[in-house]
Amino acid sequence: MSSTAIAYLAVILIWSTTPLGIVWSSESIPPTMAVLLRMLIAITLGMLIIKSRRIILPWHKQALKLYSFSALGIFGGMLFSYMSAKYISSGVMSLIFGLSPVISALLAQKIANEAKLSKVRLFSMFISLAGLAVVCANSFTLKENSIYGLAFILIAVFFFSLSGVLVKTVHLAIHPMATTVGSLTVSVPLFFISWLVLDGSLDTSQWQLRSIAATVYLGIFGSLIGFYAYFYVLQKLTASTVTLVTLITPVMALSLGAVLNNEIISFNLIIGAFLVLFGLTLYHFGEKLFLRKKALKQTEN
Repeated sequence: MSSTAIAYLAVILIWSTTPLGIVWSSESIPPTMAVLLRMLIAITLGMLIIKSRRIILPWHKQALKLYSFSALGIFGGMLFSYMSAKYISSGVMSLIFGLSPVISALLAQKIANEAKLSKVRLFSMFISLAGLAVVCANSFTLKENSIYGLAFILIAVFFFSLSGVLVKTVHLAIHPMATTVGSLTVSVPLFFISWLVLDGSLDTSQWQLRSIAATVYLGIFGSLIGFYAYFYVLQKLTASTVTLVTLITPVMALSLGAVLNNEIISFNLIIGAFLVLFGLTLYHFGEKLFLRKKALKQTEN
């Protein structure tokens, strides 16, 4: 198996298990502390790798701009994901995060002056949003105060999507590990301030083994290896291949949540998830199929 295939498989597995890891790590550790510890683990190991492999970590103006834009997604995406974990299931978290390419496309129109969305993509967005509405309505009936969790995860997706669009505006080719460590360096102080303001306590007597293990796992795999594999895959594969990850991970995350965490998968959730994933599939591949059919008709005539 090639290194690219291994990295791609790693991204799928890590992204599929991350939502459940966030839920478990927040069970007995306050969310702001759990995410801070996760980032501290990741940056410590990342710095060791940078030093041992003598990877250049630039700090010029363009590099700092790249790290700052990346940190926006890490800080905003992770902090609000952890805050949502007490209110919604890991499967729903992953499903809503699957909408990030759609939100990114809308933001890219405003920020990067990209072309307007086609009718096919607008229709696919409508289907996905209809599915999201079904998922939200289902979540309200399953868990008290789910509205807070859904609001937090939507904010997380917004920051994650905005970060991705802004990063594309910075044209700088550096090592994926340098991008990872540089972004973590910028974001860690923000996580520390958030913990200080929103919690500030350090009572470890309530911490349970599962939460500690999940935090360590997310620090090593969810942050460091996950970010590195993702940046590596982006350099090696086409955008359409990478976007398949957003279609695969929600299904796996929903399944893992049901099997390992006894999360309820109701009929309405299945319908909502199907609509979201169908809309995303249509968004990524519908236009190409439509144009291919149109070209075939023209050649036949």
